[in-house]
Amino acid sequence: MKRLAVYCGSSMGTDPAFADTARALGEEMVRRGIDLVYGGGKLGLMGVVADAVLAGGGKVYGVIPQALTDLEVAHQGVTELHTVSSMHERKAKMTELTDAFVALPGGIGTFDELFEAWTWNALGYHAKPFALLNVNGFWDGMIGFLDQVTANGFMSAGRRAQLLIGESIGESIDLLDSAMTASERKMVW
Repeated sequence: MKRLAVYCGSSMGTDPAFADTARALGEEMVRRGIDLVYGGGKLGLMGVVADAVLAGGGKVYGVIPQALTDLEVAHQGVTELHTVSSMHERKAKMTELTDAFVALPGGIGTFDELFEAWTWNALGYHAKPFALLNVNGFWDGMIGFLDQVTANGFMSAGRRAQLLIGESIGESIDLLDSAMTASERKMVW
């Protein structure tokens, strides 16, 4: 994997482990020679992971809507900053630029990005894998809900299996690397 898209909060959250993990993820990405693709912001976990990659000498590709640039939340120190007109364009550009996706703790924007990437994968628009980095059990409730959705017949076991769960940074990256070699561009019902 050459580029990893990281979805995460534009705030820090309440658990210091969230920022510590974002920083450590950035550092591990640099160690492994993986560039960062992310939402282009300087705030919250987004800024932490970007700053960690930059501090280690890695490349950072930010994608941000003009409206957020106008609010002065864009990170001006990234390798490349792509300014787009909408959130839809942001997600499409991030998908174009990356090889895989990982979600750290975050809110509605993180959920939106993750679920759209998953939907596009399920429909065969791309074959890029995605994972949750389950920092201190942050994603446990959603994982349980997705298992319930599957048990109730609204998601196939094959589609549910597409969402990888890593309990550590190394495990998450390794799962994504393995999934990249096994992925096919096709619909998964």
